[in-house]
Amino acid sequence: MPYGRKIVLHCPCGYKTELDEIVEQFIRDGVVFVGVVGHDCSRVEDIIHELLVGDGFDETRFILTSFHEGESLDEAIEFAESLMDEYAGKVQVVQL
Repeated sequence: MPYGRKIVLHCPCGYKTELDEIVEQFIRDGVVFVGVVGHDCSRVEDIIHELLVGDGFDETRFILTSFHEGESLDEAIEFAESLMDEYAGKVQVVQL
């Protein structure tokens, strides 16, 4: 089942190597936003950026991201729901 357009990535244990394949699936599925919440979420967001950029910027691999350090899952979802225009749509929570 493909991912939705807006994702809140819940990382209660921080980075896991599965993130690499998940990000590639996000790209294939047309995800436009990923908000990261949980343990070490700023580092997880940095890793997502590294995976997206790779050898250089490619707009086909662009995903807007945010991290929500010190915030609850509900707060991260609320933020994602507030995004409009090209980032409008339902929020899907994915646990890493």
